[in-house]
Amino acid sequence: MDEKTSSPETPTDAVPTADPPTGAPGATDRSGAAEGRRTGWDRSTRRAALFASLVAVPVTVAVAGFTFAKLSPDPPAAAPSASPTTLRGQSSTPVEMAAPALAQRPGVVCLALVSQLPATVRELAQRPVTAGAEQNAAYGDPALTVACGGPEPTVDATADVWTVNGVCWYAAERSDATVLTTLDRETGVTVTVPRAYEGPLQWLTPISDAVVASVPSGGDSPSGCRR
Repeated sequence: MDEKTSSPETPTDAVPTADPPTGAPGATDRSGAAEGRRTGWDRSTRRAALFASLVAVPVTVAVAGFTFAKLSPDPPAAAPSASPTTLRGQSSTPVEMAAPALAQRPGVVCLALVSQLPATVRELAQRPVTAGAEQNAAYGDPALTVACGGPEPTVDATADVWTVNGVCWYAAERSDATVLTTLDRETGVTVTVPRAYEGPLQWLTPISDAVVASVPSGGDSPSGCRR
């Protein structure tokens, strides 16, 4: 019986060879390549996320600020502050006034009055006078004047008189001014209000206060002063 000689296996029947071990020359590390791709992707993703965060934070802050500004109520308008009365422009030239000699008592009373007079009468600032600064004063331009020490006028009992802040005044009209003189004081006080200033009685308020503070009441006065 003839023995059959076995023939070598054909290439098609060959068992596929395994991938060469990792680290072998010419071998491809598939898991390493995949890991490298994942690492590169992770880095790119982190960079993109960081960049997006850097962009998003200022935008978010800006949007929040804009929203807050739109929703916040407007601040209340500042209330107008009270401002002092604006003084009128006026000359600084001394006002010409007479200064008749006064007895001792009227001289003391008038000096006290002048010391109590205000620096301004409404918007009129005080001005110097040519004579008798211890008994005279002037304000504004044209000048409203205050003269102390003259006699009080004699008027009828039924004459029109005006009481301003506790002082009784009599008004005499001139073409250029209203002349108001006290009727109930120990020493007479005369205030001359130029026609340029309307409502002569309203200029008497601060002057009346000074009269009450420094000039004692006295003498006979019309019945109208005692109402």
